[in-house]
Amino acid sequence: MLRRTAYSLVALALAGAAATTACGRSAPDQATAATARGPITIWLSNNAQEVAWGKSMVGAWNKSHPDQHVTVQQIPAGKTSEEAISASIIAGTSACLVYNTAPASVPTFEKQNGLVPLSDFPDGDTYINQRGGALTDQYKSQDGKFYQLPWKSNPVMILYNKKIFEKAGLDPEHPQLATYSQFLKTSRTLVHSGAAKAAIWPAPSSEFFQSWLDFYPAFAAQSGGKQLIEDGKPQFDSPVGRQVAAFWRKLYSEKLAPQEQYPGDAVNDGKAAMATVGPWAVSAYKDSVDIGVAPVPTADGKSPDDTYSFSDEKSAAMFSACRNRGTAWDLLKFSSSAQQDGKFLEATGQMPMREDLTTRYSDFFAKKPLYKAFARQAKHVVEVPNVPGSVDIWQTFRDEWTKSVVFGGEPTDTGLRKASEKITKLLDEYGDQS
Repeated sequence: MLRRTAYSLVALALAGAAATTACGRSAPDQATAATARGPITIWLSNNAQEVAWGKSMVGAWNKSHPDQHVTVQQIPAGKTSEEAISASIIAGTSACLVYNTAPASVPTFEKQNGLVPLSDFPDGDTYINQRGGALTDQYKSQDGKFYQLPWKSNPVMILYNKKIFEKAGLDPEHPQLATYSQFLKTSRTLVHSGAAKAAIWPAPSSEFFQSWLDFYPAFAAQSGGKQLIEDGKPQFDSPVGRQVAAFWRKLYSEKLAPQEQYPGDAVNDGKAAMATVGPWAVSAYKDSVDIGVAPVPTADGKSPDDTYSFSDEKSAAMFSACRNRGTAWDLLKFSSSAQQDGKFLEATGQMPMREDLTTRYSDFFAKKPLYKAFARQAKHVVEVPNVPGSVDIWQTFRDEWTKSVVFGGEPTDTGLRKASEKITKLLDEYGDQS
């Protein structure tokens, strides 16, 4: 039996209940709610910087819309925010807008009839496409509609501790990390010199989402931007996937990446020289670590302008319990306008999902050049596939990855093949349910 996180258990249980009617508050009349305006509530993540931005944004809205008052809250407590959101869909108590919707959860929320298709607003598709351009294509659901506004990304890159590189006798301004062979050679120097216990220390555990910080950025980079699943078929049991798995197995087998969980922040504590992270880490480490940023490595070393990575994106979504959807849609556009996106970037350092990011906010990136690498990377990102059973699929992949790549319990090629076969069956099963 597959090991599952609380997130996965909730997603699976609620997927089975998707066809049932919410047992809490009665659902609003769809036609009336579509254009109705009035008070609404929105939910934000518990990130302090995002909360501060959200309160400021809502304050500006309420000042000019006194008859459409918005209340801002943090997502209710739960083992995960996804669990809390799923429970609120069942109860009919969801906020109108949630600004922390994981794309991997969208298919489950859809199956619960919990989401309002943004494409149904007269200017829905136009607004989303104009804001994000080609970046938005990956966020359409299988029926061709947008059930989420691609809001902000944290493109995964290699962050490294310059002082540890110096301690190991390496040039921190010109790190040799572009190719697999360079990355491995640098990693050996970092560890064998005693400069750090680990070259890099991703979580070796089996939670489904951990693959988004080791395998998936590397697969996106090496494949030139492929998703885990495309055209209904797994893409990773391939020469590219095998290259990525062999690279990570080498890091583990040579003890350059530990096989045990670190009980804190290994980079902040000086135990690891590198990490795969998003731009949130720049402010998190600014007072404790002298950091540098590099693209995810590839087998032969691609130009940074041609290197893809995982987006680690969070969307904003509208939920079907919302009774004043006219206000909710207007607020969603207001909160993701160029002006508010600029304020969000300044407040959080996270990247609004905009194609014109570096040109529109050039002053910000001139003042804070470390973020510029992430902004460039944000133009080349890969999202999790928008397919039914997404969490279950990722858990299946992670179980095989942990067994074969992290712990070497079977050949990496075998692990990828088994994962691909199991995921193919899952895709068939979920396809039959749709």
